[in-house]
Amino acid sequence: MLESGRGTLASQPLRRIGVLGGTFDPVHHGHLRMALEAAELLGLDELRMIPVNTPALRTQPVAGPEHRLAMLRLATAGVPGLTVDDRELRRGGVSYSVDTLREIRLEAGDHHRLCMIVGEDAFAGLERWKEWPRLLDYAHVVVLTRPGDTSAPGPALAAWTAEHLAADSNVALQAASRGRILRLALTQLAISSTQLRALLAAGRNPRFLLPGPVLDYIHEHRIYGANPGADTGGSP
Repeated sequence: MLESGRGTLASQPLRRIGVLGGTFDPVHHGHLRMALEAAELLGLDELRMIPVNTPALRTQPVAGPEHRLAMLRLATAGVPGLTVDDRELRRGGVSYSVDTLREIRLEAGDHHRLCMIVGEDAFAGLERWKEWPRLLDYAHVVVLTRPGDTSAPGPALAAWTAEHLAADSNVALQAASRGRILRLALTQLAISSTQLRALLAAGRNPRFLLPGPVLDYIHEHRIYGANPGADTGGSP
């Protein structure tokens, strides 16, 4: 029996850990509802929301890393099961999912279940990601689906998906700590960070699209061209 400083593998409670990355520029209710619902449906013990430092395949964040981290912490405060992991900001440079999953797997060991959560549109472009076939060496990949999404993977990704697709997410999570692709239908709110930044820059009020404490923080620090006097509603 393999042993570690935390006891034998057999004696360690099996944990299900989710990972949800993004720029969170700013974090909004769409992100939070997706995280909460995914955690519930997958039976996760913890869902780690990980702000990207420098994205490899999209435009750079508008808000600085310290602001995006602070807003994410405000948004998740007091929400059971949701935590903030700042490892990509601390690591610096371009953020790659495969590097993050490798780190977390090394920390967690082989026993615990690890799930990387991605949207269907991001998954369709997975072949552009660094070492993308190796993602399953460290985690399950959970693809969030929504009605009307027309994102389509290329032939190589489609074949890889068919090879590793699990028919039942709970069975897959019970059976193995990594290595399968799971599809999960969630309630996805039509809110985008781009939309919020545009509203703030135009002096309009985005309240109820993002948590009140996050909006208060944006006004306080004058992020995204926000006018501090534009919203006096206070934090709900």
